[in-house]
Amino acid sequence: MLSINDRNVKLCDGASRRELMRVGGLSLFGTMSLPQLLRAAETDRRVGPAKSIIMFNLLGGPSHMDMFDMKPDAPAELRGEFKPISTSLPGLQICEHMPTLSKWMHRSTLIRTYSHEFNSHDPLSFMTGFTDSQITAQALPTDPPDIGAICQYLGIGPDDLPGAVCMPCFPGSGQKGWRRRGPYGGALGRQYDPLFTRCQPTFDREPKTKHYDPVMPVGEPFPPAPDALPGMTIDRLGNRRSLLSQLDLKFEQVRSSAVVEAMDKTKQMAYSLLTSGRTRDAFDLSQETTKSRERYGRSLTGSSLLIARRLVQSGVPFVSVHQEIFDHYGHAYDMHSNNFSMLKDMNLPLLDQVVPALLEDLDARGLFDSTLVVVMGEMGRTPKVNGNAGRDHWPQCGFSLLFGGGTRQGFVYGKTDKIGQWPTLNPVSPADLVATFYQLMGIDPHLAVPDRSGRPIPIAHGGEPISELIA
Repeated sequence: MLSINDRNVKLCDGASRRELMRVGGLSLFGTMSLPQLLRAAETDRRVGPAKSIIMFNLLGGPSHMDMFDMKPDAPAELRGEFKPISTSLPGLQICEHMPTLSKWMHRSTLIRTYSHEFNSHDPLSFMTGFTDSQITAQALPTDPPDIGAICQYLGIGPDDLPGAVCMPCFPGSGQKGWRRRGPYGGALGRQYDPLFTRCQPTFDREPKTKHYDPVMPVGEPFPPAPDALPGMTIDRLGNRRSLLSQLDLKFEQVRSSAVVEAMDKTKQMAYSLLTSGRTRDAFDLSQETTKSRERYGRSLTGSSLLIARRLVQSGVPFVSVHQEIFDHYGHAYDMHSNNFSMLKDMNLPLLDQVVPALLEDLDARGLFDSTLVVVMGEMGRTPKVNGNAGRDHWPQCGFSLLFGGGTRQGFVYGKTDKIGQWPTLNPVSPADLVATFYQLMGIDPHLAVPDRSGRPIPIAHGGEPISELIA
């Protein structure tokens, strides 16, 4: 168990790449800074089954009653339009529109009682374990660090790769740059932000109705260049290899200029990390077979999860993939209207393709047991269907679907009432869920790290690991 507190942190010389990343700040959100050099007295000596986490955020609040906690005996105005089907786990039924995923449920841990009162679309709660009342604020410098930031602070992972990656862009990027709270270094410092990729998705049509007639975003996330490539389009760039080639050319132009020479050694090391061969290779999907590409699909989400597998295969400890909302092309899982068509026509077929593809891929490569896959959103939806055939926000009850990484397989945790409104057994708080993630990663969930003023921040905010979820 990796456990570090203020007394175990010291100044030291001979900084490694990871130390320099910590102080130099591989942050694509802000500028690089040089705070006091800190290094944990312990290196990566984690004793935990999960070497990496892939966190798939179903942004908007997926409807638990229409997916993993169906209530077929509830009144018609509550139970919705879908039928349940049996799964590979005896006694467990899920939605009929997830037949492929149903075959993996005997290897899952399904939490049916994720519960809190943070009525916001920010992934803050399940990325940090923290909730507050500032539901309209953008990412704040006082926010707690997320799991990826803690991985970077502790120096977990290979020296030539980032400790955390967020794809396909920072959450909120597709909505005029609104920075949703969650995947940041926060009070620990901007230098612990993840590597945020960029994307320029295309859409094959205009929606008939803005926001509630979802259109699939197609494309691939790509690593950021030192400056933006003006006027970049998918047609102009062509295939993935030409995209990487142009980015590499841009990096080479900066590398050979006086810009890099003017950087101090710390910043040069951070820059080198971003341009390392393994970082670049992880994003080169031309190395994948056609069969692999088609298994995940060509959607932006499918491509992001395929890159996520490539990253954890290289040793990156934390990768988050967010089903981003892009302008008027669809509200992802925020289904205040047209709930059933949004699920049936896009969200559930997409989920039923990309998650099994990821699990199959991890399993075939011997990575299933060492990779914790988390599939969830920030909240559930109301039992009652509203007048627009939608369901509204309901953070008091939602689900979290876990695979691999030392979790208990073929297990359902928690029960809800007859209409899926309230937990009746084993409610799970954000703090306890995140504490469980840390425990699985071999990181002490009771660890406190210093913020920028030196005050301790408990990384799991008082949460306790849920032992029943761990194998």
